[in-house]
Amino acid sequence: MAAGRSRKGKVEMPEIKAGSRLKSTVCNTEVIVVKAPGGDVPVTCGGVLMALASEEIAEKGTPSAAAAGGTALGKRYVNDDETLELLCTKPGDGSLGVDATLLSLKEAKPLPASD
Repeated sequence: MAAGRSRKGKVEMPEIKAGSRLKSTVCNTEVIVVKAPGGDVPVTCGGVLMALASEEIAEKGTPSAAAAGGTALGKRYVNDDETLELLCTKPGDGSLGVDATLLSLKEAKPLPASD
């Protein structure tokens, strides 16, 4: 049985950790996990669970209308408490999320003044 698949063929999100590579099952989005809270985290893209980058996707679906804002290359996305951080390595049409909550774009920290 392939990782991330249940016995009934339903996709299940495997436990992710920093360094895990994930890809969308509904668009071209691919990410690397920079920080993970531990345990099972149902990371979604386009409203659908993401798969491990090593998995074959037989047929891609389409992002849900509520999660079709897209992802940007090289940007980091975080949840509200910043326990999950994803780095986009390939952009796509779906928005990243955890369950039904969309992730937000992580703001860059301002550099200190160089007086």
